[in-house]
Amino acid sequence: MKKGRNNAPLALVALFAAAVLSACNDAAAYNNRGIAYGKKGDYDQAIEDFTQALRLDLNYAEAYSNRGNAYSAKGDYDRAIADYTEAIRLDPNDADAYYNRGLVYGNKGDYDRSIADYTEALRLNPNDAVAYNSRGIAYDDKGDSGRAIADYTEAIRLDPNDAVAYNNRGIAYGQKGDHDRAIVDFNQALRLDPNYAEAYNNRGLVYGKKGDYDRAIADYSQALRLNPNYAMAYNNRGLTYGNKGDYDRAIADYTEALRLNPNDAEAYNSRGIAYASKGDFARARTDWEKALQLDPNDANARKNLERLRSMGY
Repeated sequence: MKKGRNNAPLALVALFAAAVLSACNDAAAYNNRGIAYGKKGDYDQAIEDFTQALRLDLNYAEAYSNRGNAYSAKGDYDRAIADYTEAIRLDPNDADAYYNRGLVYGNKGDYDRSIADYTEALRLNPNDAVAYNSRGIAYDDKGDSGRAIADYTEAIRLDPNDAVAYNNRGIAYGQKGDHDRAIVDFNQALRLDPNYAEAYNNRGLVYGKKGDYDRAIADYSQALRLNPNYAMAYNNRGLTYGNKGDYDRAIADYTEALRLNPNDAEAYNSRGIAYASKGDFARARTDWEKALQLDPNDANARKNLERLRSMGY
């Protein structure tokens, strides 16, 4: 049965607009209308309302935090951090502001500050499974798989039905080379969410590392059935077909990955390898040159191109 269009955010905007008109000096009304605009995805209007709320009440910590959320959604991370920082100054016990600032630091690649903020959020709210999961991601991004696994495990203890935490722990186990534990976690993620395309892709990666190419291909294919625009799964399946010596299928998958993500230097390099394996050195050269054009620091593409030139092609 089809569901009707959800008009709740529109109704909220109308409701809070009426409140603003009836109380033009009410900072809370502007803040609430800003929240409603944010739920609609109208972040510019949301920011305007939060800013007006702050003109009326400079000490309104929640409005700073909410404006930070809107800036974050727009990708304006520096302004988001500034707003979360002001919210924390006004309310040092705001666990959400620490958590959200941690997310933004993570998006900027500042994993140490990200971890510090998640840690403070967890000090204020020790039962926040999502914060444990997010801190685990930050540890993973730093290359600290051990601490990442510990945080994912705590997230799972607090919320045993969190498919994302199982998936993330599986990734961390895979990075440590513990492929069997990784597969157990991906299996559990898929029991909890059978439509979890990323978990299929990740399990496929581990099967590939174990040399079980047929299972890997089956998982990538299922990921693509669930998400036909999953460029990474096409790329990974292409690699696996290449490992099996099926270069035509490999090339077809790399080509589809590049249709979805035309700036993927790695996919060009991999397709070049498949062409070279078939003896089509002209197309291989074109792909490796394109890979270097997209990423001048791609050592693999450079090495492949130099080897091809040394062969007289």
